[in-house]
Amino acid sequence: MAKGYWVAIYREISDTDKLAAYAKVAGPHIESCGGKFLTRGKAAKVYEAGILERTTIIEFDSLDAALACHDSPEYQAALDVFDNAAVRDLRFVEGTE
Repeated sequence: MAKGYWVAIYREISDTDKLAAYAKVAGPHIESCGGKFLTRGKAAKVYEAGILERTTIIEFDSLDAALACHDSPEYQAALDVFDNAAVRDLRFVEGTE
């Protein structure tokens, strides 16, 4: 079965304190769903229309597992803590194998 990936590309961070509080709530929940953080931090280099800001990639056993984690009541509660701390682009993609 192909892995699933949750990709968050931050375009602008307006409140680092809220973002840190969100990470403390969301991170453990995502890991409890089987999510494995492959990277999280500022991009090392960008090209084309890239923005030199935070990027997070999380691997799951499947796309369905990633989507279920995002749609869970626990993660939705973490979004209340996030409270528009940043503008980001979330994408959920399936791996090639």
